[in-house]
Amino acid sequence: MGRDDVDFPVAVVLPAAGTGERTGLQTPKQFCTFLSRPLISFTIETFERIPWINCIVVVVARESHDLMLHIVQQFHHTKVKVVKGGTTRHRSIFNGLQVFSESAEGPVIPRPKVVIIHDAVRPFVEEDFLLKITLAAEEQGASGAIRPLVSTVIATTSKGFLDHSLERTKYRASEMPQGFLYDIIYQAYQRCSESDFEFGTECLHLALQYSGTSAKLIEGPPTLWKVTYKRDLAAAESIIKETLSLSACLISGAMAEAVELSSRLQKSLELHHMTSSASLSEIEEMVTGFEETQHALLYPVVIICVNLCMSNEASDIQKNDEPAPIMDLSMKAKERNILLYCVQIIYSKVPELWERSVARLTEITEYLIRDRNPVLTGQILRA
Repeated sequence: MGRDDVDFPVAVVLPAAGTGERTGLQTPKQFCTFLSRPLISFTIETFERIPWINCIVVVVARESHDLMLHIVQQFHHTKVKVVKGGTTRHRSIFNGLQVFSESAEGPVIPRPKVVIIHDAVRPFVEEDFLLKITLAAEEQGASGAIRPLVSTVIATTSKGFLDHSLERTKYRASEMPQGFLYDIIYQAYQRCSESDFEFGTECLHLALQYSGTSAKLIEGPPTLWKVTYKRDLAAAESIIKETLSLSACLISGAMAEAVELSSRLQKSLELHHMTSSASLSEIEEMVTGFEETQHALLYPVVIICVNLCMSNEASDIQKNDEPAPIMDLSMKAKERNILLYCVQIIYSKVPELWERSVARLTEITEYLIRDRNPVLTGQILRA
């Protein structure tokens, strides 16, 4: 099973009209920013990078319509159609489905064979799992992700006493994404009652009730979790920082020692690019290279320049105690979502002192990659 098996049109509907009341924040969680980018943009990129997905319909509240259009333009999302949502989740999904059949907001988009419905606040879904959902939907008519129940589900009496509990091994938690043949799910929504639109929660149930289609259920990975509460925002930010950004390290200084230091850092840290014996001009070339790849438009790029000094003499990066060149470069890079940090380490022939300095350098580098504090860019830190 591979992406070549998807020889039919596929679209995605992302309902994103919620207010995020459970987070307790004024800003809806889908628009909360991580690394200067809203959460919903990460979710869109998850789907947009998959070549066999043709269109992504994002359904937002009317008051967020202009904001969403700005996000699409700012982060160069090319497969997105923004649609105004309804008063409930199911009304918003129906609005998203309607753009393939009838549209008051522009030309009708070509109808897909399979449509994937997903949550805008679930950014961590991999292509291989989406492929399973899509192919199962194409074969069975509907498919959905499930996960084991974490807690036992109980029923209470009207007076607040235990009535009964469910046997946890027989039940699963319904998750997103869910896939459908477009005609099946669109027909189901056309037949929905007002009660379904107002109080319904499960798309798979609508397909079963109104189209007679029983969904194929597929066990999903733990990464399918949804950003629901305020604490989830911190967890999402941590994952995004660890998995979606590039980091590079350049070492300037004496050739032999720089190569040795480069090798040691590469073993300790997960760096995407590593260069030894770099000059200021080479740092400028790397910054320019990242700009040209346009990776920084979507994800932050961290460049750490390690200056290895054989003594306390001034380095090529910091001549006459004037850090102006590297500071100017870092300021320009920061405007393009590239964070340039500088760390100076002084070589010692005393093994104990050198080991201590290298350990300190590793700690500083790990912190800079993890925290990505823009305030520290352009300054000369010392290990």
